[in-house]
Amino acid sequence: MVNTDSSIAEEIEERIAAGNRAFHVHKKLYTSKLISPNITLQLCNTLIRPTVTYASETWVLKENMTNKLMIFKRKVMWKIYGPTRSEDGYWRIKINQEINDILKGQNIIGFIKKQRLNWLGHVERMGEDNNVQKITRWKPISKRPIGRHKTRWEDDVSEDIRSMNVRNWKKVPQDWDSWKSEPEPYRDCSAS
Repeated sequence: MVNTDSSIAEEIEERIAAGNRAFHVHKKLYTSKLISPNITLQLCNTLIRPTVTYASETWVLKENMTNKLMIFKRKVMWKIYGPTRSEDGYWRIKINQEINDILKGQNIIGFIKKQRLNWLGHVERMGEDNNVQKITRWKPISKRPIGRHKTRWEDDVSEDIRSMNVRNWKKVPQDWDSWKSEPEPYRDCSAS
């Protein structure tokens, strides 16, 4: 969605609504006791996550949108895995740590960061005459307005790279074989 204030909030909220629809279409499948938890998690990652993260390579994630995405993921996991029975016989919803244990450290924000870094590598490998490369390198002639600047995609991805201590990130993606064979911190940040 394109809007006047270049906010991605509307798009993310629409993606979350689409994810809810994708969950409710197959709710009986996800909550079935005949399917093992690992298979259920794979189904969720195959059917719901792509719906929510469609075109997430270009998103600039603000903290409130990050929280909304994490809340959505936890709600889906609560619905799939149901309540837990405590020692005193009462039923309660699973706490966040129990959900994280089920997800084995993977979360939707880490997946989005991984997708953005993959897109960054793809853009870096493009030729200089490619339109995407031209748009990425383009710097507007006008000045940015006074006050706190909006976070740009480039700033967000640079922060991901800094947080992962990746060095020579512009040179690494140029060689496709070495990019694919690099250790996980270069390609995967799903645990963050």
